[in-house]
Amino acid sequence: MTRTRRGYIAHKRRKKIRLFTSSFGGAHSRLTRTIIEQKIRALVASHRDRDRQKRNFRRLWITRINAAMRENMASFTYNRLINNLYKRKLLLNRKVLAQIVLFNRNCFYMISNDIVNSIVQ
Repeated sequence: MTRTRRGYIAHKRRKKIRLFTSSFGGAHSRLTRTIIEQKIRALVASHRDRDRQKRNFRRLWITRINAAMRENMASFTYNRLINNLYKRKLLLNRKVLAQIVLFNRNCFYMISNDIVNSIVQ
């Protein structure tokens, strides 16, 4: 019986995994078993950190808005601003407000002053 050459499909699969981990260091990019483990770890980390990134950006936006509010006037803070935005049914989310704070602070002050004056009256 003649000898059959095997492993074409397995080689293809391993080659595909090696392409994913080609930038990893040491055995993490060379040894098949280690490559598979590292690929799983990398995918888990990326999935977890996508959620974490959303959380971090929301925290950043809130911090920026609060800092701008406190800089503007001491008696009016972030939580009262957001509460009054909801009461007036204004569709400005935290991301948009933070961008307004960064790029056009005077516009943000006009919005916040308008909200303050409407609540006071």
